[in-house]
Amino acid sequence: MPAEAAGGPDGGPDRAACVPGELRRVARVVLLDPEDRILLLHGHEPEDPADDWWFTPGGGVEDGETREQAALRELAEETGLTGVELGPVLWRRTCSFPFAGRRWDQDEWYYLARTVRTETRLAAPTELERRSVAGARWWTLQELSEAHETVYPTRLAGLLRRLLDEGPPATPETLDTEIV
Repeated sequence: MPAEAAGGPDGGPDRAACVPGELRRVARVVLLDPEDRILLLHGHEPEDPADDWWFTPGGGVEDGETREQAALRELAEETGLTGVELGPVLWRRTCSFPFAGRRWDQDEWYYLARTVRTETRLAAPTELERRSVAGARWWTLQELSEAHETVYPTRLAGLLRRLLDEGPPATPETLDTEIV
């Protein structure tokens, strides 16, 4: 997942640094458009564009921020979309993955949000984001279900299907821990 060389896996400065033995607090956004398409960002290892994946917008919680504030800030930075209202927390997951020469251990919360605006842009990319984020794409559930690309969280198609069929869960669902 995208990370700053001395920063976070979301491409921004690492004010919410991973301390060995501690989980980095992360807020992510499951952003849906009026057609129920989900927005995913396309990332890759900075030195190896062939090592790529798709992921939801979001990133580390900075000092003094709530997760909600972090989710909205990251969404604006990574997509240029502002004025989005967050819905409930859908899912929580713990994950661990290598990126840019180090291991990241994270506690991620996924917020539901909707938008009518579908034009996105990387608003203020860091140097590393220019090297590790290849763009964004709106995916239909069918496209996501049939995808051969790597997508995080790995069960996203099934989670999205259940969300669209049943609505948000009454309480956040804890997803399986993912270790890459």
